[in-house]
Amino acid sequence: MSKRLVTLGDSFTEGVGDDDPAAPNGVRGWADRVAEQLAAHEPGFRYANLAIRGKLMPQVLGEQLEPALAMEPDLVSLYAGGNDLMRPKVDIDALMVGYEAAVAKIRATGARLILFTGVDGVEDPLFRAIRGRVAIYNELVRGIAARHGALLVDLWSMRELCDRRFWAPDRLHLNALGHTKVAIEVLRVLGVEHPLAHPEPAPREVLSPAARRSQNLRWAQEHAVPWVRRRLRGESSGDTLTAKRPTLAPVDSAPLPR
Repeated sequence: MSKRLVTLGDSFTEGVGDDDPAAPNGVRGWADRVAEQLAAHEPGFRYANLAIRGKLMPQVLGEQLEPALAMEPDLVSLYAGGNDLMRPKVDIDALMVGYEAAVAKIRATGARLILFTGVDGVEDPLFRAIRGRVAIYNELVRGIAARHGALLVDLWSMRELCDRRFWAPDRLHLNALGHTKVAIEVLRVLGVEHPLAHPEPAPREVLSPAARRSQNLRWAQEHAVPWVRRRLRGESSGDTLTAKRPTLAPVDSAPLPR
């Protein structure tokens, strides 16, 4: 069992979409849920989460890797690249050279490492446009995980994540239900028993074409337009944020599942 967990990445690992005013940075997420369950099994367990929303892979590796290794973790999670894949142009092969070097560096310490594939966005027009890129990224991740003996959480094969009811209103991040699904899968891959139950979403909402158009327009105004503006200005949603758990610290008792 692990005593020191450090997680690296972007909004996915920070927990964006799973709003919790009581949590650091105002979000909870799958990593917090996993840490809570690991803490219940291991006295003295400590957890750090260095992930910050909006970070590109070179930023994640350049800013988070060395601080993470300095903590001498025995379990590390790494997910990066999603923001890169959404850029107009990306050299995936070049991107993954740095990724594999980071994986090798983490594994050389003896720490267990959890990697992730990307989610299949086939059901959403925004993600469907980059589906081919994500598939290439996923195959490269699978090969790297196999070569370096890393654990793999295959989000692409979790078909329930194609259901938009597991996603936040911004359509870019998982909601509390989606983060719980991911936490359960991570714990399964780690072989850790837990009391978390698979969440059941509310019944699907049946919308008229007019209501759907209105919903899409509201989404564009509230989420898509601000996102595009930030990109045009060279800004990121995480520019003013720091890591939610920058140092290893004990984890409070797991709250009631939600």
